[in-house]
Amino acid sequence: MQTPFGKETYLYWYEIMLLLRRFEEKAGQLYGMQKIRGFCHLYIGQEAIAAGAMTAIRDDDNMITAYRDHALAIAKGIPARECMAELYGKATGCTKGKGGSMHFFSKEKRFFGGHGIVGGQIGVGAGIAFAEQYQNTDRATLCFFGDGAARQGILHEAFNMAVLWQLPIVFICENNYYAMGTSVERTSKVLDIYRLADAYDMPGDSVDGMSCEDVHKGIERAVRRAREKGGPTFLEIKTYRYRGHSMSDPAKYRTKEELEEYKEKDPINQVLKTIMDNKWATEEEIGHINEKVKMEVDEAVKFAEDSPYPDDSELYKDIYVQEDYPYITD
Repeated sequence: MQTPFGKETYLYWYEIMLLLRRFEEKAGQLYGMQKIRGFCHLYIGQEAIAAGAMTAIRDDDNMITAYRDHALAIAKGIPARECMAELYGKATGCTKGKGGSMHFFSKEKRFFGGHGIVGGQIGVGAGIAFAEQYQNTDRATLCFFGDGAARQGILHEAFNMAVLWQLPIVFICENNYYAMGTSVERTSKVLDIYRLADAYDMPGDSVDGMSCEDVHKGIERAVRRAREKGGPTFLEIKTYRYRGHSMSDPAKYRTKEELEEYKEKDPINQVLKTIMDNKWATEEEIGHINEKVKMEVDEAVKFAEDSPYPDDSELYKDIYVQEDYPYITD
């Protein structure tokens, strides 16, 4: 099988997607055991987006997303143990146990959330891109949101400003077809969401979100445009979540046949097939990757279980940040 991507890329995609899948499966199990409380939105089925995005960007590029954030955070480099500890509400979590499932964050990894307000991150993402432009860097910003958030007014305001100022941002709609439990067909006459870009003279495209290859190509083109001062891009990445909107959602609004149809396109299986067809790994080597991922998830759970809860003294910390701005004078 001919492919423009090599052995290392496919092995990376397989391992990172498997880690994201196993992490989310474990999170769902622990939620059922009441080890994890509050809201919890799983990424199972959408892993190709996270994997393809990471091979298309640099480590110092920015990423911001909505509340279905576990997988993108781990892919961006936040350790699985810190993410699991955050789900547990422990002090060793990536936001010190204060954010929980919907509010992962890491300044060091340039992962700026996890946002619980539908569409709230779209304007913030544009602001991050503006900051990069203001400081004359060549960093790109990836701003993820769901198909439901594409109906929010902030999207149109942010699109308008991003195009006007030619901001180095890639807006990415992860279209999993159901905004909570409401299908795209019931919320809009425009079913090709990427066409919303046309109203702002912004480049837009549709991408197969079940294919790491297509995700990589689509994001790579858009990021290159951003770095070369070509302005923003809007990508509609069509994907599918195998589980409900959140852990409280039984997902009765879709048929079992529809779910099985998408599982046949499972991105992990597709990548594994390419690896085996090209003889890039033996079954034993794949087994080692599987075991490595299992151990990492098990270690993350143990780390979370053994970690302390935040001390009461932490309650009012991290609400405001004191910054010194040398260019501001009294």
